[in-house]
Amino acid sequence: MSGNWREKNSGSKCVISMHSRTTTIIQDPKNPEYTKTFTFDLAYWSHNGFQKDKDGVFISADPSSKFAGQRDVFHDLGRGILDSTWQGYNTTLLAYGQTGSGKSYSMIGFGANKGIIPNVCEELFQAIENREKNQEYQVTFSMLEIYNEQVRDLLSKTKKPGGLKVREDQQLGFYVDGLKSVPCENYAQIERLMEQGTKIRTTASTNMNASSSRSHMVITIQFKQVFLDRDLSKQSSINLVDLAGSERQKSSGSEGDRLKEGSRVNLSLTNLGNVISALADAAMGKKVLHIPYRDSVLTKLLQSALGGNSRTTLIAAISPADICYEETLSTLRYAERAKKIRNKAVVNTSTLMRESRAENNKLLLGRGNSRMADELGHQLEQARSEWQQHFVAIAQEQQMMKTFPHLLNVNEDPQLTGVLKYFIEAGSCDAGQAASNAITLQGLGISDKHASFTNSDGKVTVTPHGKCKVIVNGVPITTKTKLQHLDRIILGSNSAYLYIGFPSERGSEDLSRFDYDFFQLERAALEGVSVDKLGAVNSGDGKADPSVLAVFQDYIKLMPLVAEANQMSEELKKGLNMELKVKNLASSDSRGHDLQKEVMVKATNQRTRQVWIWSKAKFINRKFLMEELYQRFLDGEDSHVAQEDDPFWDPAEVIHLGSAHIWLQSLAYCMKFEEQVEFLNCDGLEEAVLHIHIGPCSPTGQARGEEDVVTDPLELLGKRMDFQIRIVRCLGTKWLKEDAERGVQMGYRIYDFPNTLYTKPVWKTVNPQIEETVQFTALNASQEFLNYLQTNALIVDLWGLQEGCAELSCSQPGLMVTGEGHIMVDTKKISAVMDKGQATSNQIPELYLKLLKLEQETELLRNLNRVLREENVFLKESIEKTGSSQQAHKPSNTLKLTGMTAQLPAAREINQMRTQQASCDREFAKALKVFYQSMNVARGQFLKLRHYKPPEDDQMLRPFVHQQSQMLKDFGDLLESSLWKLKNDVALIVKKKRECLLHME
Repeated sequence: MSGNWREKNSGSKCVISMHSRTTTIIQDPKNPEYTKTFTFDLAYWSHNGFQKDKDGVFISADPSSKFAGQRDVFHDLGRGILDSTWQGYNTTLLAYGQTGSGKSYSMIGFGANKGIIPNVCEELFQAIENREKNQEYQVTFSMLEIYNEQVRDLLSKTKKPGGLKVREDQQLGFYVDGLKSVPCENYAQIERLMEQGTKIRTTASTNMNASSSRSHMVITIQFKQVFLDRDLSKQSSINLVDLAGSERQKSSGSEGDRLKEGSRVNLSLTNLGNVISALADAAMGKKVLHIPYRDSVLTKLLQSALGGNSRTTLIAAISPADICYEETLSTLRYAERAKKIRNKAVVNTSTLMRESRAENNKLLLGRGNSRMADELGHQLEQARSEWQQHFVAIAQEQQMMKTFPHLLNVNEDPQLTGVLKYFIEAGSCDAGQAASNAITLQGLGISDKHASFTNSDGKVTVTPHGKCKVIVNGVPITTKTKLQHLDRIILGSNSAYLYIGFPSERGSEDLSRFDYDFFQLERAALEGVSVDKLGAVNSGDGKADPSVLAVFQDYIKLMPLVAEANQMSEELKKGLNMELKVKNLASSDSRGHDLQKEVMVKATNQRTRQVWIWSKAKFINRKFLMEELYQRFLDGEDSHVAQEDDPFWDPAEVIHLGSAHIWLQSLAYCMKFEEQVEFLNCDGLEEAVLHIHIGPCSPTGQARGEEDVVTDPLELLGKRMDFQIRIVRCLGTKWLKEDAERGVQMGYRIYDFPNTLYTKPVWKTVNPQIEETVQFTALNASQEFLNYLQTNALIVDLWGLQEGCAELSCSQPGLMVTGEGHIMVDTKKISAVMDKGQATSNQIPELYLKLLKLEQETELLRNLNRVLREENVFLKESIEKTGSSQQAHKPSNTLKLTGMTAQLPAAREINQMRTQQASCDREFAKALKVFYQSMNVARGQFLKLRHYKPPEDDQMLRPFVHQQSQMLKDFGDLLESSLWKLKNDVALIVKKKRECLLHME
């Protein structure tokens, strides 16, 4: 288990623990209490607890460290492979896991930390050197790559169109016809062959625009032992397989795509999983009718390794980072299934006489061994000649590296980085695809004459030819540019090179830090994309948000892919431009919390102006299909496809343009409000302005007045609430400005209403007039609904229509409506009753509504009765008080009638007092209304401030700071003035009330 540079430097958390040499525990980052334990034969920890020794080898930092280095892995696995090989068994080692998890590191190694393959080969030849005199040994080496179901011989410089064929023989099984198998006499020769194979793989990867992480590499070592004194031989086959990155299997799935899954890129890996699952089921005693070996190239070649005559080991490489949780869990489950498979390996022995008889099927018995020896001798002689040439070339290259500035290739796969070197000798030299150039480069977007490098007067410059794409340190250049030691250069769409300056400029720098990720991060920074810009730090503990880090990683991964897709579109004259976007970058939910972000690709046809939004998975799928089409174009084949099969095209679709938030707090106080709110797109920029009215009303639709305003939302609890949402118009819509033939629709949902309500489509006008009103009713307002109104916003989504797309449906069948035909919300009680009475579901809602209405009318009568009783008591007390007061000041013989008439002015005073009380309530309602409207404006300003990011350009920083300061000042002023006005209004109302009470007394 290991974590790569990107994961460690992005603040990811570790979700893997290993408490023994066999146990692996994974923790769900979203639910830390949930863990799952897996048990394997061996479990290795390589995430931390290590240091470098004097030779650059990673070793344990201290005796208590759990760290397992390359030697530990070889001791446990490599030696087992060698022991089985010497015994005459076939052996296979498979490395499985997502890209960057350490598969290739375990198999090949890096620098001084050699992997299993070189260690196995080295120790095999060390043992051969100590062989007995009466034994002979033959070692042959082959190296191939499987990409898109095509086999490429990595030891052959000539590429066969369509790849090498996989054929079947009754005795041999499946084999690759024409694969070069080179006899080797020592480990140094195998080392050179691996270097040669890696170089061809790197060049092929660049030429085909194919990432090595999507290809499988298979090294096969045939080892034959001949025991002359026993007339016996043993034949062993060692298969060492570095599989393609497992994440491609899921990420490139055709989810949501009308086209098939991305060609055949994932076929072998997918089918390997199917074979392992079938074999695991068979091992568990389940009935399995068919093992699908024949369904892919890889499983054909590995048939005996997977379920036959081989001792097979699977290395499952995992990442410990929380952002890779799903991939890691998938890998562990994959390994758990593979562990159940049981192979039946046998020792492969034969007598020399039997081998002679087998050969005699083609030749006479006496000439059989002679021909075999001659053929092997010829192969060895040819190999020696090639090795001699190779040694001379390496010596010459090493001398030039010490003398001249040069370019080193930088590949997504660290194993392929630094393999290609291009020297810039004195004078001027052209670089490009043409063979006549001093520097011949291959790669997507590289022209025949792409750029010129000049080495003069102790400095090197690069000059692009015409409009050819050249990027230096993340910045596109168009004119002659001086290069500095360790400058990063990208030519074409994505061919990356590290510039190594003159020997005098060089130091003891660690070149490994300038990896593929470094180049992409540099480009992302230029585009203004960084972890901080995505809002990766939680406000609570200051630690990075794993979901945002995962989005940033996706963005970095997809950047070069989008650049390549655009280049293919340009060369194939498709006119499709693709750009990376982050969905919900500046969007929030109805409570103002940030929404889950994800990477998407916006594709625009530059001729028709049609727009599509593709998910990450859909884009990767399309990219595979684009590559297949592009390869046909490069091979001179017909690259024309029918429109419905074209990966650069899709039927027209509705596009989400942005969202507007309208806070509903005023509605909780029975106050109407009217607003003009921005629709913000995924980048947080204004897409349009929404003009909307929301207000309380009577059941018949009459607007409520100020006298109906409540000072406490609890006054509405249990009562009927009616309100209207009126969408008036949409102003300044960019979508419509870009193309006058387009249209828009709007949609929204409120509270527990299950459906989205869409406005009618409006076409071909920049400021579409909508004028649509919908009335909603809560028959019995619940506490939850009132809380919702006080804390949530209504989110209105703006949708873009384009020619040929299906409009969003405005019809809403099966709605729950009142007797007046208004849409019902806050219907949990009704839904509960309906759920209980499914048998009479047609009658229940109607009966319930009648009952609810009766209850409400009864409650209304009770309230009215209570108010009348209270008024009666109040009047009675007032009359008695007034009467007793007058009694004290008048003669006792005054007629009772006089007392009664004296009470009339008092009653008038009481009525006047009540009128003043109502007036105070109205004034208070007005003050609240003004305050809440001000608060809505303030809330909008605050959200704007939250998503207002500083510019990358230092020159723009001063204006930004000034603008930010002004916005903060405006926000502060608005808040202060709103509170001051509310305070003054309330003070005035309190003063009036006191005067009223004093007058009454």
